[in-house]
Amino acid sequence: MSRMHNPAHPGEVLREFLGEMSITHASDALGITRVTLSRILNGKAGISADMALRLDEALGTGAEMWLTMQAQYDLWVASQRQRPRILPLFTTTPPR
Repeated sequence: MSRMHNPAHPGEVLREFLGEMSITHASDALGITRVTLSRILNGKAGISADMALRLDEALGTGAEMWLTMQAQYDLWVASQRQRPRILPLFTTTPPR
């Protein structure tokens, strides 16, 4: 696996988008609870497909951007964990 850099959690990026906006105002606009938004902003929860669509509608950023950031972050986190030795499933060509 290639070495990845430590990408930002999407919540950090969202925090920049929101600027000085209150969590209450932003969560109301997104139709979610303050707790849910706070967990995302603090990196304790990820961006789901539903949340990505909400952010797309609210910010005009594109849902794919948020999902891509989340996937990159999740892959980086997974790459930092120790895993057992993984063996190839096929040593030559796959069976038919």
